[in-house]
Amino acid sequence: MNWNCDVKASILVRAEWDPEAGVLVATSDNVPGLVAEAETPDELQRKLLVMIPELLELNHDLTHEFPPEVPVFIESQQMIEVRLRT
Repeated sequence: MNWNCDVKASILVRAEWDPEAGVLVATSDNVPGLVAEAETPDELQRKLLVMIPELLELNHDLTHEFPPEVPVFIESQQMIEVRLRT
């Protein structure tokens, strides 16, 4: 397979919990226009499977910048408070 030397090896998606809306909000510098909201990580994954290819095609067909199957890494942080003393 002969890909362009500028092919990107993966896509990084950042997912942050929005406590006011009660949803995960996902964005990515690799996918212009990506903003996805979901109540659960599984729901977010299902949305990303559809949205990422669609947005890459709509953005001047950026699909050529990636291999035919590209890994998507979802980076997320969750904060909890732990009581150390009563």
